[in-house]
Amino acid sequence: MAILIDDPLWPAHGRLWAHLVTDTDLAELHAFAAANGIPARGFDRDHYDVPDEAHARLVAAGAEHVSGHELVRRLIASGLRVRARDRR
Repeated sequence: MAILIDDPLWPAHGRLWAHLVTDTDLAELHAFAAANGIPARGFDRDHYDVPDEAHARLVAAGAEHVSGHELVRRLIASGLRVRARDRR
């Protein structure tokens, strides 16, 4: 299992956000998120949006910090990626 997190670069609601994904299994992603206090409402089809203040804590808990490009590449390779056009 690999839980991946990118840099918190995405602005919304007065703060910056990162993405938390898995490259293997959504059940493992949900379990990791729940174990680390990330609410289910943060899940958006193939990733969790996590606030910048949670980033270091999630890395310390075992999430692998990767670039946004690497995160997307590995998510696509896993077959778990939900494309933007399929979100509608």
